[in-house]
Amino acid sequence: MTLLPDDALPLAADFPEADREQWQRLVAGVLRKSGQDVSGPEAEQALSTALDGGLTVRPLYTAADSAPEAGYPGFAPYVRGGRPVGGWDVRQRHAGPDPAVVNEAVLADLDSGVTSLWLTAGGAGLPVEGLDRALEGVYLDLAPVALDAGPETGAAAGELLRLYERQGVAPEAAAGNLGADPLGYTARTGTEAGAAHWADAIALAQRCAASLPGVRALVVDASPYHEAGASAAQELGCSLATGVAYLRRLTDAGLPVEAACRQLEFRYAATADQFLTIATLRAARRLWARVAEVSGAAEAGAQRQHAVTSPVMMTRRDPYVNMLRTTVAALSAGLGGADAVTVLPFDHALGRSDAFARRIARNTSTILLEESHLGRVADPAGGSWYVERLTDDLAHAAWAFFQELEAAGGQERALRSGLVGERIAAHWQARSRDLAHRRELVTGVSEFPDLAEKPVERIPEPPAPAGGLPRVRRDEAYEALRARSDARLAATGSRPRVFLAALGPVSAHTARVSFAANLFQAGGIEPVHHRVPADGAGVAAAFAASGAVLACLCSSDALYAEQAEGVARQLKSAGARWVFLAGRPSGAAEVDAYVFAGCDAVAVLADALDRAGPQTDPGPDTDPDPDPDPDTDTDTDTDTDTDTEAVAR
Repeated sequence: MTLLPDDALPLAADFPEADREQWQRLVAGVLRKSGQDVSGPEAEQALSTALDGGLTVRPLYTAADSAPEAGYPGFAPYVRGGRPVGGWDVRQRHAGPDPAVVNEAVLADLDSGVTSLWLTAGGAGLPVEGLDRALEGVYLDLAPVALDAGPETGAAAGELLRLYERQGVAPEAAAGNLGADPLGYTARTGTEAGAAHWADAIALAQRCAASLPGVRALVVDASPYHEAGASAAQELGCSLATGVAYLRRLTDAGLPVEAACRQLEFRYAATADQFLTIATLRAARRLWARVAEVSGAAEAGAQRQHAVTSPVMMTRRDPYVNMLRTTVAALSAGLGGADAVTVLPFDHALGRSDAFARRIARNTSTILLEESHLGRVADPAGGSWYVERLTDDLAHAAWAFFQELEAAGGQERALRSGLVGERIAAHWQARSRDLAHRRELVTGVSEFPDLAEKPVERIPEPPAPAGGLPRVRRDEAYEALRARSDARLAATGSRPRVFLAALGPVSAHTARVSFAANLFQAGGIEPVHHRVPADGAGVAAAFAASGAVLACLCSSDALYAEQAEGVARQLKSAGARWVFLAGRPSGAAEVDAYVFAGCDAVAVLADALDRAGPQTDPGPDTDPDPDPDPDTDTDTDTDTDTDTEAVAR
């Protein structure tokens, strides 16, 4: 075989060198064709994307977008990982109240790829006295256990430590986390952790530091803040402030600062926003390394991270899509360097997960590790100008919030004063507006919903602790609308309906029929599609036969100008209570409201449900299936303005 000489493939030699200004000029030329008269940096800014929490992603990154040196995996500042190798501990959560049932699930997990256990004990979870039965047959020197027992941490940890002794586990072989988290308990319940709670945490940390080198006593759980709607920067800032508060308590009790650092494990949420999750975990390690450094514990600055797929992103409608979300989240957590990853089952939002859901959850990590080989590379995203800059931007935003919390007296006082709750609530309110306007889409809920989908039934979980920070979900506003539709279906045998009057040829109305059908189904309103002839004949009869009391005109702007008034008038004469038009406001006298890309979908749908009232069954000539299929397209018309309200007359 003859090898090519080194100069046989001069890959870039024949291309002229380009600069950023040239790229910006080309972008500006394209944007002018869409009506945007911009140039230079403005052209680049027009293509930038705003991320959750005020961060911005630019369309182009180059070597000029510098970020601090990330170092090497396993070495300070630990941006590239707390360990020099890849891979992660597959940790699955168990929270059932029956020790025998938990034991069966635990053994099934351990036999099928899970490498550690996360047990919720006390309260409505596993009884503390049932830990022995739940862990029967588990080799505790091989399977680390992480506890989550809230105010019963002392009792649960004591029981687990007795199990270690009973099994003859050598102190150096024991591994896991005892789960003490007084400030996390306060965030969850609104009740300040008492002296006994703090005393248990400190005593457990002292015992682990003295004789159990592989066991950590405390967890800095940032999930209460994430589940309340915090941004990534706020989640990181709260975790840093909590970690510093624990260091102060432990060192005040006599532990050296290095030993105190080694008693902490940090828990973060992993979302389906792949790059933001990667940057969050990388930034968290960098920030904690800085805290450890200024505290005099640089050698103990490697943050141990437990990533959990986000419950905020999980939906109750079309729950099987959650498998895709958790796969991306687990992938992101692994790429971001998490030490342990928990994939929540796809039915987590519905109640107690079944065996199938748990199997899919644990196999998600197995596929990523064993088939995709993600564990063979440490920090594969490192070196990307985009990832490095995003990590740096997020680190600065999180540090600013951390400083605000410290200036307020630390995490404990910031929780007590309401500062944490106020900041998170303000962010969630802004994000909720994006969800309502469908600028942030939720597949299967606000986008491409399926009204014919059979609900997935699960045994409800006991109520979560209340009184502290709220728990939010991205689907909550749309879920409330769908619940109203479900109640109507149960009471009358049919859902609210909207008659889609498609004016003109298919080429004129297809895009807006798809858009309108998609929009109304997000609120549980069934679209009934009818093609309207050019002369508008028969539209009144078709509407009367549809069983709907709402109507929506769908066509091109040109046909609206010719037919909208007349068709809307016919619809109202046939009994339409409210007539929408899919498109921008045009001032048509007979049109009551307009729906378009960027409108407040939640407000529109709530108003539509109010106006729909009781429904009647459709007549025999009604075509109940929207055509074309609303799941095959979105609004592709020329309405690109980002107005934030639907316009109603």
